Amino acid sequence: MSKKKMEFPGLQSLLVSALGDALAPTEGGFLDLMSDDISFEFPYALPGSVTELTGKVALADYLPRVGELITVETLILLRAIVAPDKRSAVLEFAAKAYANETGARYDQDYISVIELRDGRISRYRDYWNPQVLIAALGDAAIIHATPKSQLADR
Repeated sequence: MSKKKMEFPGLQSLLVSALGDALAPTEGGFLDLMSDDISFEFPYALPGSVTELTGKVALADYLPRVGELITVETLILLRAIVAPDKRSAVLEFAAKAYANETGARYDQDYISVIELRDGRISRYRDYWNPQVLIAALGDAAIIHATPKSQLADR
């Protein structure tokens, strides 16, 4: 368990540091930390927005939407608890960011519950406060938090 607050420029570097040798080494990007069948879940998602992404393709489709929403200045790792068998972890971290459309602050606290299989993240439950997103983006929050593939179905 880490007790020292550490700052990171993005989620990939935070995960690599927090999960340590529970992750298999990779020279690739964020998606290479994930299993092909990753389940990325948002239990506190806004009504009408995505609550789960299954597979790397769905996650790859979603990630650019996040970049359109917010600019992350820094992520601050507050606590990392990795199970002795290295198959699960809980992370507590904070984001210092701002909404691209409004310029409003998007300073969010996160709890991430992670399952690992063969050194890759196989399940990621992302707990965050949707009210912070609404305060930063206003009414546009739901549309922008929905993957483009789901918007086509609306």
